[in-house]
Amino acid sequence: MKGPIKLNSKILNGTEVSKKIRNALKSEVTELKQKGIKVGLAVIIIGDDPASRVYVNRKKKACDEIGIDSFEYALEESTKESELLELISRLNKDQTVNGILVQLPLPKHINEENVICAIDPKKDADCFHPINVGRLMIGDPEFLPCTPSGVMELLQDAGVEIAGKECVVVGRSNIVGKPQAIMLLAKSGTVTVCHSKTKDLEEVCRRADILVVAIGKPEFIKGNAIKPGAVVIDVGMNRTKDNKLVGDVEFSSAALVASAITPVPGGVGPMTIAALMKNTVKAAKLQFGIS
Repeated sequence: MKGPIKLNSKILNGTEVSKKIRNALKSEVTELKQKGIKVGLAVIIIGDDPASRVYVNRKKKACDEIGIDSFEYALEESTKESELLELISRLNKDQTVNGILVQLPLPKHINEENVICAIDPKKDADCFHPINVGRLMIGDPEFLPCTPSGVMELLQDAGVEIAGKECVVVGRSNIVGKPQAIMLLAKSGTVTVCHSKTKDLEEVCRRADILVVAIGKPEFIKGNAIKPGAVVIDVGMNRTKDNKLVGDVEFSSAALVASAITPVPGGVGPMTIAALMKNTVKAAKLQFGIS
């Protein structure tokens, strides 16, 4: 009979690190309130996607904990794009709203690009607007994309040196893969981005000192694709057939090889929400001229 798996990896606990960030933000929000400034985040959710509802509830809970006013707009699946754009326009002008977030994915009849571009860049809590993405690209960001920012915070908290390291990002989405690569490059990492057309993916992954995986495929990366001693960041969040929550990395085999690894759940997820809260507080300070 086999005993429990002996893990060689340090667990990068996003729940604990995010708690420190939220506590610091709570103090910051309290100080702003003493100056007569309230921080507000508007979240728009369209339809009844269960995963989206879970994410929105977690964001609302984080707002309540920190002291941020949370405004939820739950719209029907049949909402027209013009109606959504009209709501965003109103929120852009609403001085009680400092950050605006539209929960993705959107129904197929709504153009995601039009919606993202409609949000005032100064209220773009997710950092999806082309202006904010462009600023990130040239090294002058006002806001940071939430999930990649959370990953960077985890690496920093763990004392992981990025400069000069081989960094491999598996996934090239606009939400995680591309901005993650830019942020690692900004810290002087040597970055490779992998995707569905990458040849010899396992071989490329085995070069990585820091491996970030964000492809949405359950337990796709196994321990034999990981360099001994590498730091592994698993951004994935997937449900198996038996409803178990797993990442894009097979934790049981990866944790025997990596020097440090994020768990799923409790790794990157809490950090993403903490980064969203940071962006919202920063947006409020910028809008009120506070450095």
